[in-house]
Amino acid sequence: MRTVTLEFPTEVLVRLGVVPERFFRRFEELELLETLRLEEGWRWQLLRLRRRGPYRPASSLGREAARIRRHYGLERFEVVEERPPEREYILLVRQRNPPWLRLLLELAGGEIAPTAPFRIGEESTLASFHGTERALRRVLKRLDREEVPYRVVRASSRSVRRRGTTDLTAPQREVLARAWTLGFYAIPRRISLTRLARLTGRSPPALGKMLRRAEGRLVARSLALAGPG
Repeated sequence: MRTVTLEFPTEVLVRLGVVPERFFRRFEELELLETLRLEEGWRWQLLRLRRRGPYRPASSLGREAARIRRHYGLERFEVVEERPPEREYILLVRQRNPPWLRLLLELAGGEIAPTAPFRIGEESTLASFHGTERALRRVLKRLDREEVPYRVVRASSRSVRRRGTTDLTAPQREVLARAWTLGFYAIPRRISLTRLARLTGRSPPALGKMLRRAEGRLVARSLALAGPG
């Protein structure tokens, strides 16, 4: 598996329908925090959105929910967290994929997914994708064929190592990453266990046990690496 980070001129993504026109009249930056589910037609994602100009509370956005969903091709959006000092929102969205993105996903055959870092700014976009070598090469060849301007910023491989008793399982890594992103480990805590559980599709008791097991494995790994004190 490989992760490739590309840089695109944002105006190209606007032209391809990936970024809405006039998006940057109201917003400064959009960052993908996590892709929860990716299909050819739809994507579920956690996003960080920074507003341009005065901050508007989530309650005022709620009054415009229908217009926002229609304008940005959303089936659903929810403000998970507000950050007034930074003029930012953390959003959970289910959004229709534009034709160009559907084409790339079909070409990749379900073997790649957007991942962090993925930041869309007014001038340039940093986009990262994780997947198989074969699928990533197919996508890059398609970009070259269609003369989409981009440059490769970074390409890395993930080594496969034998799982030990202190390694995290894939579900544990997923919930820990989401908990960290949404501020569960922040001081003060920015999201409750109950709300975090709803965003992961688990009950609060089940999620609490899962987090404690994962935390225990991380502590055991840290102590093992530190050696005898």
